[in-house]
Amino acid sequence: MQNSAHTIKYFLDYARQSLEGSYPAQEARAICHLLLENTLGMTAAALYASPEKPVEAAQEEQLTEAIAQLRQKRPIQQVLGKAEFYGLTMLVDEHVLIPRPETEELVAWVAKSCQPPASAGSSTLRVLDVGTGSGCIAIALAKNLPAAAVHAWDISEKALSVARQNAMRSGVQVRFEKMDILHVPQLHGQKYDVIVSNPPYVCESEKEQMHDNVLRYEPPLALFVRDDNPLVFYAAIADFAQKALSNGGEVFVEINEKLGQETAEVFARSGFSSVELRRDVNGKPRMARAKR
Repeated sequence: MQNSAHTIKYFLDYARQSLEGSYPAQEARAICHLLLENTLGMTAAALYASPEKPVEAAQEEQLTEAIAQLRQKRPIQQVLGKAEFYGLTMLVDEHVLIPRPETEELVAWVAKSCQPPASAGSSTLRVLDVGTGSGCIAIALAKNLPAAAVHAWDISEKALSVARQNAMRSGVQVRFEKMDILHVPQLHGQKYDVIVSNPPYVCESEKEQMHDNVLRYEPPLALFVRDDNPLVFYAAIADFAQKALSNGGEVFVEINEKLGQETAEVFARSGFSSVELRRDVNGKPRMARAKR
């Protein structure tokens, strides 16, 4: 295969210089390394060990196009078409949120807390992920709770298409369904032991504090709520969960750090026997658990 005249070092420098001013220096450096590692199929150590190695012409074309997209603030995960989440690789595009580290913490909490029910005559743990997006939560739980029967809902058919691909690639069974938690039809007796969700919770007024790579490239439907009703999805989840949870069932949700107490009160008012707020690794209240 024909090589270009440009080396690994050239593209590392070119990528870094192209992103200067758009990203903090440390983040720009991390993005550049991630791009070259994935495009060239090399580890970071290998990149540094072979700085003068020529880049193949086809890879040069890929890198040049990718850097152009990054300069337009497209997230590196969308440029690569994938993101790492809880030890799994998830396909991502503009129709789904890019999985975040705090959502990994939510999954870890659920996986550690939940065991198959002892009294239902079955070892199956019935789990529902509301607003699944890329499927990252549902798939990670299916992978780490092999005795669980995992269901996942989303209002977006395009998001569900991505989620189904991710489940297939991860080798797990998840039952995906198009459903709007704000308008759930008759349940037909379906019960769950665990309901988990990372619903939209960013207030419209918070947009000005957000980066362009989020505002321009991630789906607003999965992010934003109106300022006059910021907990609309939590209220809907709480109401649904009171009807759909088995006795002793639990809800786990990711939350807006500015509305922790208000979110807890939504579940308390809905009749849950206990509500717990949990802080993330940065000490911010980012998760809640409510027990029926």
